[in-house]
Amino acid sequence: MIGTNDMPNPAHHILVIGCGSIGERHVRTFLATGRTRVIACDNRPAIRQQMTEKYGVETLADWTTAFSNSAITGVVVATPAPLHVPMSTQWLQAGRHVLSEKPLSLDLKGVNELVAARDTAGRFAAVAYVLHFVPGLQAAREFLRGGSFGAVKQVAVNTGQHFPHFRPAYREIYYRDHAQGGGAIQDALTHMANAVEWVVGPTTRVFCDANHQVLEGVEVEDTVNVAARNGGTMVNYALTQFQALNETRWDFHAETGSVRVELNGQRWGTMARGATEWSWNPAPVAERDQMFVAQANAFLDGCEGKPNVLCTLEEGIRTLRFNLAALQSWRENRLITL
Repeated sequence: MIGTNDMPNPAHHILVIGCGSIGERHVRTFLATGRTRVIACDNRPAIRQQMTEKYGVETLADWTTAFSNSAITGVVVATPAPLHVPMSTQWLQAGRHVLSEKPLSLDLKGVNELVAARDTAGRFAAVAYVLHFVPGLQAAREFLRGGSFGAVKQVAVNTGQHFPHFRPAYREIYYRDHAQGGGAIQDALTHMANAVEWVVGPTTRVFCDANHQVLEGVEVEDTVNVAARNGGTMVNYALTQFQALNETRWDFHAETGSVRVELNGQRWGTMARGATEWSWNPAPVAERDQMFVAQANAFLDGCEGKPNVLCTLEEGIRTLRFNLAALQSWRENRLITL
């Protein structure tokens, strides 16, 4: 992908704070939009050097020094989860647009102040739940909202992969520690819950069972089963992080038909009641960065006041409540009502 930091008069300057694996992806994919310059901020000298050598971007060691840079229009907060809310709030108060990584936080402290800061500043703010940019999920959501199959009554989500293959450094990063946003519930299941809530509405109750089953070198949960309700819709989630098959599938069962989204199969389909076969539609994702470039473009659109499908702060807080309820349900072995 071609960097654009040599643009003479870019409309945007985006500061990416935290340049671990996801922060680096934000640097790369914001550059790929061709709409912005990027400044990379990280307190590790080796990471800053890497960002300069690979992407030709300016770097900073201390994010607080960037407040005085009036050219910065937007900020991506890709730090550990406990820092998302306070840092996002400060940047909104400073008049910048903000994209926060997920989960929005590890508790509800400060979320009301975050929303108030957005509203007072009149700036755009969103949460980086990138599944909003899965083409098949977008198409299925639009189809279901059209109402031809009636109301969605049940959703089944099956997702998993061999995590050590895709995230070989999982033992050394935040994933190993709940207090940093780790574990399967806060790291992976949260994406699925947010996607389902985006389609059928807020979670209203949760019963969760989870355990550390296989992954070596960590003690956090790598396997999760959840039975939930989202209003009148019943939802089942099944997630593992050690299975051989890399797969994510959503099944939405409505009153007169079903809709299936296969992320890895790059397709989505419908089956009306009485049919014997799925009617499939292609939904290609050429490479993983494609979804993140779409997300970056959507954030820049939001900064410009244009419509977009990014996860709002309110939706991110809603999914945070799901995370907290799932963890509480597992630890206390009981149903949690939101």
